[in-house]
Amino acid sequence: MVRGRGVRGKWCGALLLAAVLAGGTSACGPETPPAPGGPASGMSVPPAPSAPSAPGDSGEPTRTPDATAGTSTTAAPSPRTSTTAAPSTSTSASATATATAPTDEPQPGEVLVEVVVNGGLAGVRNKLVVHYDGSWTSRSGTKPPRTGQQTPAEAAELRAALEDPAYARVPDRPTGSPIADGFQYFVTYRHRLVVSGDGERPAALQRVFTALPEGGPPTSP
Repeated sequence: MVRGRGVRGKWCGALLLAAVLAGGTSACGPETPPAPGGPASGMSVPPAPSAPSAPGDSGEPTRTPDATAGTSTTAAPSPRTSTTAAPSTSTSASATATATAPTDEPQPGEVLVEVVVNGGLAGVRNKLVVHYDGSWTSRSGTKPPRTGQQTPAEAAELRAALEDPAYARVPDRPTGSPIADGFQYFVTYRHRLVVSGDGERPAALQRVFTALPEGGPPTSP
């Protein structure tokens, strides 16, 4: 009986040593069943992992990454605006120069007015031509022509009488009754023909007759 106890005691000692070395519980006592959901008996439970510490919980200062470290900042290329100057308009003197308008100033030798006289008792046909410079020529029938020269003042008066707007309103044909054995006067000025007779005539036409050389149209045979 003593021997059996001795053998059992050695066996229990060996198991106890093995349990200590394995970190488990004694195999000599009755085995305690594990709690529901718990680990099996004889198994070591690893410690629960600790929650990660929030930044700033540790004693060490939190380092903020340098925003410029390792970051290459490249400025966006600014759009290049190409400004093209508008082509300048070069105007040559010949383009801007206004063409000289033809002058209406007549030449001295040009005809200013022509007066033809017909009729009368002798049945004359006389002609008087006055130029812009005041020179004139008168023809009566078969006689040699007569010439003359008005003074500058006389020539200016004749031009003024012909250029008078009232003369432009003189009727082209006589409006009164014809006079027997009277004269007819054909006055041509700037391609306009005015026909008149003896008797009453418009004042503008009478002014022209008065300004003619030798005091009026040639009526002598």
